[in-house]
Amino acid sequence: MTRILLVGCGKMGGAMLEGWLERGAASADIIVVEPNGPVAARDGLRVVKAAGEVPADFSPDVVVLAVKPQMMDAALPPLVGYAGKAVVLSIAAGKTLAYFGKALGEGTAVVRAMPNTPAAVGRGISVAVPNAKVSAEQRAACGALLSAVGAVEWVEDEGLMDAVTAVSGSGPAYVFLLAETLAEAGVAAGLPRPLAEKLARATVVGSGELLNQSPETAAKLRENVTSPNGTTFAALQVLRVETGMPGLMTRAVAAAAARSKELAG
Repeated sequence: MTRILLVGCGKMGGAMLEGWLERGAASADIIVVEPNGPVAARDGLRVVKAAGEVPADFSPDVVVLAVKPQMMDAALPPLVGYAGKAVVLSIAAGKTLAYFGKALGEGTAVVRAMPNTPAAVGRGISVAVPNAKVSAEQRAACGALLSAVGAVEWVEDEGLMDAVTAVSGSGPAYVFLLAETLAEAGVAAGLPRPLAEKLARATVVGSGELLNQSPETAAKLRENVTSPNGTTFAALQVLRVETGMPGLMTRAVAAAAARSKELAG
């Protein structure tokens, strides 16, 4: 049995909560701290507006921090009393293990994780890194909570987390932009907008599922659909120039990683 204190229940926190409940977590073992909006009522699920309203007899095993990085400084002081008792699982971009150690005490067990928004449909992926205070049992508990919304990968080098944030944390936006711009390009080529949007969405979704199910690499799948001197070949000649998609994606990921580093300050 894992008792959970969820601090923040926006899109990501809410997706995680749904995943836990669908996997059989007991509502009575969860308390949600959410000051800004309603949380769907469920039998036994307790919701409070502030951490100070959490009953004194509630002793969580895991404190999940699902607030925005910019709000973390204000969110942590009321949680100091749980340090040393519960493992802290943070999904806030940019906030480091050292940051939480300084704010909550160096003896605090902390797992820093970066999930992504496909968690809302149970198809997310999270990358997590523990500090030295996290026990095997605490690591397993955090892994189980994260796996409720998708795949989980663990790393030991926290220095990788800024790049993780830039690739998978921000990555869904890049895919949505692809669908958006592909539809606009279809309209520019003469397609009616509803048809262009339907084709772009179905193509991105179907290609993603093919990538998910196929044992082939993305590069091989791309080659499979590219006939020499065919229509796809002509398009890729445009997309793969130095100033095209490869260069843009490299610069975009670098910008997101740099911003992740800035958020640590």
